[in-house]
Amino acid sequence: MAVDLTEFTRPPGQKFEIHSFDPGYTGKYDKKKDAREDTEENLVRLQQLHEKLYASESQGLLIVLQAMDTAGKDGTIKHALGAFNPQGVRVQSFGVPSDEELGHDFLWRVHQPTPPRGFIGIFNRSHYEDVLVVRVKELAPREVWSARYDHINNFERLLADSGITIVKFFLNISPDEQAERLRERQENPEKNWKFNPGDLEDRKLWPDFMKAYDDALTRCNTPWAPWYVIPANRKWYRNLVVTEILVRTMEAMGLDFPDPPPHIEDYIIPEV
Repeated sequence: MAVDLTEFTRPPGQKFEIHSFDPGYTGKYDKKKDAREDTEENLVRLQQLHEKLYASESQGLLIVLQAMDTAGKDGTIKHALGAFNPQGVRVQSFGVPSDEELGHDFLWRVHQPTPPRGFIGIFNRSHYEDVLVVRVKELAPREVWSARYDHINNFERLLADSGITIVKFFLNISPDEQAERLRERQENPEKNWKFNPGDLEDRKLWPDFMKAYDDALTRCNTPWAPWYVIPANRKWYRNLVVTEILVRTMEAMGLDFPDPPPHIEDYIIPEV
C-alpha cells in the first residue's frame, strides 16, 4: 500500500500546526472504491494481529481518538476498528467529569480503563480533554492545565513501560465539513438524536481549539505515544489511513502466538 505515514505526523519535538494538514486529502485515491481493497486487506490483517495479541497476553494496545464534534470518532470505532474481536476490546468514552472524579487528580478516571495486556483499549475522547476543553473554556487556571502536558507524558510512559503500546489519532475535519454534518443531523430525522446544541458553542471557539490541539500534539508527541493527524473529510480515506497505521503499529509489536503445551502431539482426545 502506497501510504507515507510521515505525511500524518511530525517527529517528536517538532511543532504540529493543524492548519498545515489538509482535512480533504486522499492521497493517490480519487474515490471510495479505489481504497476499498486496501482497506479490506488491512481489516483482515488487523483480525490476525489481534488474535495474536489476545492469545499471548504479553502486550496491550491503547488507541486514543480525539476530534472536534462530528469528525467521526464513533464511525472510526465502528468501521475502522470493527475488525477487532469484541471479546478482546474495551471502549471507554469520557464526558464531563463526575463530582467523584473531580475530587481526584485528572488522571484518576483514566488509569482504570486502560487496557490490560492481551486487550485493546479505545478511548473515545481521553485525558487530553484536560488540556483542550479545560483550557479553551477556562475551567482551570493556566498554571494548572499547563502542568498537565508533563503529567500526560509521564502517564503514557508508565503505560508503555508496562507493555502497552499507544497510538493517538486526531481526526481532522474542516469547518465547512463540520457545518455540513451538523446540518445533516439537524435535518435528517434519523440523525436528529445526534444533534447537540452545545456543539454549536464549541464551533464558535474553533480557532481556540486548534491552538490548543497544536500545543497538545506538539508537547505530547513522544516516541512511546505518537500522534497522527488523520484527514477526516472523507470517511473512507479516514478509515484507510487509521487501519494502515494500526497494521504497521501492531506488526512492529512483534506479536506471536504463545508456545503450545509440551508434547502437544502426544495428547489423546478421549471418546465421550
